[in-house]
Amino acid sequence: MHTLKLTSIGNSTGVVLPKELLSRLKLDKGDVLYLTETPDGFRITPYDPAFEDQMKTARKIMKNRREALRELAR
Repeated sequence: MHTLKLTSIGNSTGVVLPKELLSRLKLDKGDVLYLTETPDGFRITPYDPAFEDQMKTARKIMKNRREALRELAR
């Protein structure tokens, strides 16, 4: 578990992420994080949940249309 500190940034409030946490998440200054509410609390992730939903749909379509995609690839 990591303890995060809130700090003032201009007229806003920001969270300071320790260097080791940034490294583990493969994040750098300027990257985007996504905060989603879960039944257990909140989840912070560098992965866009909306994009993940789109990819699930795309995988399903690609699986169903495999032969057509093979023909198009030729």
